[in-house]
Formats: sequence, structure tokens, C-alpha cells
Amino acid sequence: MPISLLPSLLFAILVVGYSPGPANLYALACVLKYGRKQALKMWRGELVGFCIAVSILALLTHFVGEVMGEYVSWLKYLGAAYILWLAWKMLNRDGVSDNDATECSFTSGMIVQLTNAKMMLFDLTAFSVYVLPYSNKLADLFVVSAILTIAGPGGNIVWLLAGAYLRRFFVSYMKPINRVMALLLAACSIYIIL
Repeated sequence: MPISLLPSLLFAILVVGYSPGPANLYALACVLKYGRKQALKMWRGELVGFCIAVSILALLTHFVGEVMGEYVSWLKYLGAAYILWLAWKMLNRDGVSDNDATECSFTSGMIVQLTNAKMMLFDLTAFSVYVLPYSNKLADLFVVSAILTIAGPGGNIVWLLAGAYLRRFFVSYMKPINRVMALLLAACSIYIIL
């Protein structure tokens, strides 16, 4: 990737990575429900899931190239289904709790990222726009993969920390917030499918 394209990539990362999406909303929901400590465990799962997914996508892009792009779009249905399940779980829970945090765990964070169609499609787009026209070297794809970590886990931690800061305010309004978060997640899943 020519260095002159870096500002464009960073702007795309800012727009896509920090806008509402499944992983960002899930990070926010976890910190509001379970607090910062438990949400950070989940975020580590999101970080690992992102690194696994972007590495697999870089390898596939290197070996298969742009041809695989049409098949990755089928993952959106799996991601949308998981996001709808998260939305349903959010609708059916009450209040703030630091106990029984199984739905906000390392594993759930990893699954959110591994099924995050928004992230996968953005990563593939970044590879096809910023790397493939200039190089198909695996090292170049992994450099851009590392930069993309700013978008995925970077955006997730920003949403998590903002939620931790605002948690005291939201605690008394948890039921309506759960409804709004569930609707936003459901909207994300519909957007992913469409």
C-alpha cells in the first residue's frame, strides 16, 4: 500500500470502526449491564476474535484473492442470526448485575467478532482497495491487518470505556436502554442482511 493512501484508510477506519455496529453495541451493553471489569474480559475476546478473523481473511485474500469476496457475503446470515439472538437476550434481561455474566464473557466477545459481517466486509474492502491493487504479498496484507485493529478492537474499547463512564447515569434507566440497544442490534442485523 502506498503511504499516500494511509490517511484515506485511517479515515475509513474512523468512520466504520467507531460507528455503531454489532461489536461496539455489544461492548456498550456489556459494560452497562456488568460493569467495566467483566466487559473488559469480553473485550479481550473481541480482540482475539478480531485478530483471528482478520488473519484468516488476510490469508484467504493472499491465496484466493478477490474471488472469495462473493462467498464471504454468506457469512452475513450467520452474523445477523447471532446479533438477533443477542438483541433478544438483551430485551429479556432486567437491571444491572455483576453476577451470572456468562453472556458477557471472553467467548461471547470472540463469537461476536468471528460472526461480525460488518467487520469482515470492511476488512475485505480494505484489502481489495488498499493492498491488492499494489501487492498480493502476505506481509503487506498483515501490515494492513494490524492497522485495521484500530478499527475493530479500538472502536470496541472506546464504546466500552464511554459506557463505563456513563454507567452511573444509565443504571436507573436500564430497561429502556436494553430495549433501545436490542432494537439497534436488530437494525444492525437487518442492515447486514440487506
